[in-house]
Amino acid sequence: MSEIAHGRPVRESISEYFEIALPNDTNPLGNLLGGRVMHLVDLAGAIAAARHSRNLVVTASIDHMTFLHPVHVGELLILKSTVNRVFRTSMEVGVKVWVENLGTGIVRHTSSAYLTFVALDANHNRIPIGPVIPETEEEKRRFQEAGGRREYRLAMKARTAKP
Repeated sequence: MSEIAHGRPVRESISEYFEIALPNDTNPLGNLLGGRVMHLVDLAGAIAAARHSRNLVVTASIDHMTFLHPVHVGELLILKSTVNRVFRTSMEVGVKVWVENLGTGIVRHTSSAYLTFVALDANHNRIPIGPVIPETEEEKRRFQEAGGRREYRLAMKARTAKP
């Protein structure tokens, strides 16, 4: 049986992505556009999902996202992502975004989001994903909470599907 059939520890999906905020991606105030941050969150999440599933992945949903602090031109974005839980063909990935002022070294949490990704085969069909194995207390907590968020997502989907 393959390693993925047995599952992979959460630590194998952990990914970090870094990017400097450049003028092309900012608004007239010199702040990084929220859509650009969302794009980077999606990218960072996809990296963790692909590392876990070892397959192509697509974004199925993104939960609520808040922007706590602006990101200014020249600051460093630090995105950390990890698979929180696998369901059958989908998985929840958590992404946390920090911004670092390279001049002062001050790092602030600016955004977080939960995304759902689906794994696909070469023909773009959904495929089962091996489980994620939480090892630390923090990973186990995120694993449990992901189940509640999934129930909420499914309830919202059912509510919006009704005529």
